Amino acid sequence: MSKHTDPTVSRAELTLVVRRTIGASPERVFDAWTRPERLRLWWGPRGVTCTAAEVDLRVGGRYRIANQFPDGRVVWISGQFEYIEPPRLLVYSWHFGSDAERPERVTVAFSVCAAGTEVSVTHERIADTASRDGHEQGWIECLGGLQRYLDEGG
Repeated sequence: MSKHTDPTVSRAELTLVVRRTIGASPERVFDAWTRPERLRLWWGPRGVTCTAAEVDLRVGGRYRIANQFPDGRVVWISGQFEYIEPPRLLVYSWHFGSDAERPERVTVAFSVCAAGTEVSVTHERIADTASRDGHEQGWIECLGGLQRYLDEGG
């Protein structure tokens, strides 16, 4: 229904914000984001398949998402929920692979708009410019996959 509208990057803080309008209610979008059986059907940038997802949707609960790359390598994204306000807001830590550094943080806001829901992903604490740029492309493609999934009746 729409394209990503405003990826912006704060280079000084290594924070990334990607937004996309999705033609579905916040409840449907939030549900697709937080139910593992639905998340597996759309998650991942192009070429990456989500082979498993686990979500314990409560403050302090953990999540894990398996990303299988075209070369067969599987990398897990994992973290812990810090704040949950269904169907409006999620805040969670973000570990990519076995990264033992301080976790990054992702905030996903689901806001009602005339065309459905604006999804705003704020990804903070990114270690370097290359990682930030990779996350930007990944989030743009993930949100595109979410749009396609919901457009197809998901």
